[in-house]
Parts: sequence; structure tokens; C-alpha cells
Amino acid sequence: MYCGAVEFVCSPAAVRHIPVLLEECLSFLSPEAGGSFADLTFGGGGHSRSILATNPDVSLLAMDCDPDASLRAESVKDEFGERFRFGDASFSKIDQFSAEGEFNGVLMDLGISSFQLMEPNKGFSFKLDAPIDMRLDPREGQSAAEFLETASRESLIRAVREYGEERRWSRVVNAIVDARGTGILKRTMSAAELVSNAVGGQRGRQRIHPATKTFQGIRIAINGELEALAMTLPKAFRAMRDGGVLAVISFHSLEDRIVKRFMRKMSGRPIHRGDSSFAQDRT
Repeated sequence: MYCGAVEFVCSPAAVRHIPVLLEECLSFLSPEAGGSFADLTFGGGGHSRSILATNPDVSLLAMDCDPDASLRAESVKDEFGERFRFGDASFSKIDQFSAEGEFNGVLMDLGISSFQLMEPNKGFSFKLDAPIDMRLDPREGQSAAEFLETASRESLIRAVREYGEERRWSRVVNAIVDARGTGILKRTMSAAELVSNAVGGQRGRQRIHPATKTFQGIRIAINGELEALAMTLPKAFRAMRDGGVLAVISFHSLEDRIVKRFMRKMSGRPIHRGDSSFAQDRT
């Protein structure tokens, strides 16, 4: 499901997790007694809780590489017991936590959760001044600050132009390179101001911050999100039973393209622009 960009403008204290397209997900997955499901993007646990609550005989595997998600998963475990299990890992490792043909349905809600966005120390949001980190799993890989300081121009262009879909990518890349070693690239708000100045600031009725697209592209780049998605889809497909449902919610056109190409390949059906925006498939 390609839904466009989402920008949160609330304070950390006010944030509460609202599962995206919950009723639609439950409708497509149709949990029934004896069913086994996987929520590969646990986040705040809203989808997982709702799936488990539909029937006392439904079981679910949840996965998330954010260490904080494992803490939130404990309350779900307390509520649903052995029907719930949690994998503290990227969804690309689903094959390490499941068997082939195990699930009736698999759900993926791509992108970052409101919890991650509004936690300053994670460094995703330019609305909260903090070290610019952006790693989905802070235990692995390089931070966004390290990427901005050391990445090749080619990698920066890919992040800003391709992943961020920023039309003024050349100005942004040049500004980033020029700012290296100044300390500007170490924190979210100073980096956002740099990008905003590079693209010419906010214009007219523009509703999103000028740095939104660039920050999105950097996040996708340092986490290898598109590569992980392409790697995970075939594994998720193999983990489903005959007649199973794979439901994917996406917020980025490149994610959407990867999902639709995979669905087209596995179903043998062409997916046109007029098709339903909810990417689903029954094996």
C-alpha cells in the first residue's frame, strides 16, 4: 500500500502508537482459529496485539531490530503468553525464526514507527535536536553522521536523489560535502538547516519541511532498507502456507515498486497503475 509521506509534528510526551490501516490489515489477513501469523515490523505492537486478540487460538511471531521494541514486546508476551514470540532481529532474518510453510499470513508495515521518530536519541527527526544517528538497529552499522562525513559523492547522490527523491539533490550534496569537518553534520537540527538553506527554504504551500526528503533518503541508505526489503519478500513468501496472505504497507515509491514487482512475479498477474494500492498476494 503506497500512502505517501507522513510527517509527525507532535511532542515525544504526546506520542502514542496508532497501527496503520488496522482494519484493512485484519480484513486481508482474516485470522481464524489455529492460524499462525507473522508481524515482521512489530514497532509499538498494535498490529500484533490486534491479530492475537481476534481469536484465542491464533499464534504470532513478531520481529523488530530496534532494541526498544523488545521491551514493548514483553507486555504483549504477558498478555498473550505462549501464543506470542518475539525475534529481536531484522525482518530479513525471518528464515532464522520460522519454518517454510508456517504462516497463514505475513504483515510488513515498512518505514519507521512513531516511537522511533519521536525518540531524540535515535536521531531520526529534525524537530528534536539530537545526534543524527538514524540507525534502525543502533548496535550495527554506521550512524547518519558518520555517513554524511565519510560517504563518497556517488553514495550521497544515491541517498539524496534516488532514495530521497529530492529534485535539488545537487545543491544538497554540495552543501553536505562543504560542511564536512565543521560539526554541522553531527546534529539533526543543524543538518536540517543546512539542507533547507541548500534547497531554498520552504516555499508557498509546501507542507513538509525542506529537509524531509533528504533525511528520508539518508535513513534508507544507511539502513539498507530497500536491499533488506528485496531480500525479505522471497523469504516471507516461502514461510507462508498455501493460500497464505502477504500484506505490505509502504510509504515510499521505491518500496512500493519493489513490492509490486515481487507480487507480479509470484502471482503471474501484471500490476497496473490503476490496481488497488494495497499490495497483497495469496500463494
